[in-house]
Amino acid sequence: MTNNKNLHILMALAMFSWAIAWTNAKIVNEYLSFYNLIFLRFLIGTISIYPFVYKKNNLEIITFNNLIFIIPCSIIFYIYNLFFFMGTHYGHAGKGAVLVTTLNPIITFIIMICINKQINMKQIFGIILGFIGGLFIMNIFNEGFLYIFNINNIFFLICAITWGINTVITNYAQQNINTYQFIFYCYIVTTIISLPFINIIEINYMNLDFRFYANFLLVSLGAMSFGTSIYIYATPKIGPIKASAFIFSVPFIALGTANLFLNEPLSYNIIIGGILSLLAIYLINKN
Repeated sequence: MTNNKNLHILMALAMFSWAIAWTNAKIVNEYLSFYNLIFLRFLIGTISIYPFVYKKNNLEIITFNNLIFIIPCSIIFYIYNLFFFMGTHYGHAGKGAVLVTTLNPIITFIIMICINKQINMKQIFGIILGFIGGLFIMNIFNEGFLYIFNINNIFFLICAITWGINTVITNYAQQNINTYQFIFYCYIVTTIISLPFINIIEINYMNLDFRFYANFLLVSLGAMSFGTSIYIYATPKIGPIKASAFIFSVPFIALGTANLFLNEPLSYNIIIGGILSLLAIYLINKN
């Protein structure tokens, strides 16, 4: 991961792992509670990232300056994952993937505008276009604006907002702490945060079949240990806005996967909204 070309390839693979994770999440929800899934996901993430920390021999004592980034990031990780599993359980995985992954770059950009206080008319138009795309995805024009408060929409909106915030946090955090160390500490703190909420008795390994393990490995080792770690690694190197823009590849892969494996409908409003939101991301990032 020493040059931009390799980093771009890794980011593309990471986005693919994120895309299929929405379908994987809906499947594993059939076996365990949201809280147990979060605990196991971050426990595996912690174990899988440790060899990279050990190899680099850079596991240092964390300072207060590091903690002011690690703790908020870990809390947001937990919140995001809770609503990620809840949203995919109660709603359509494909719709959630399109809504979250198209709104997230726009939310990230808005946060960066507030920090940098720089914007132009093209970017303003992009934000408006992205907002309209989000309304299409949530089917507001057919259901009415009160439908924005539909529980499934709320789950996915919280996912988009929390991930946008975390993208900015991880960008600034890695100016003061090694990337591998930051990821490791975030994963282990999130694992600790999840401990009070788990139900060990529920985890009956005899009831967990190959279908569960295959999908859980993809949603944990694939999407989080690999996908999220690459995303965090790349964010300070290519910038939070460009890193978020890579997410444009996720929506329709996720939508196609959900249709193929879960028989979820390919509704026209989600497709139109996704296209508008992707166009918005292009306009925001175009030089």
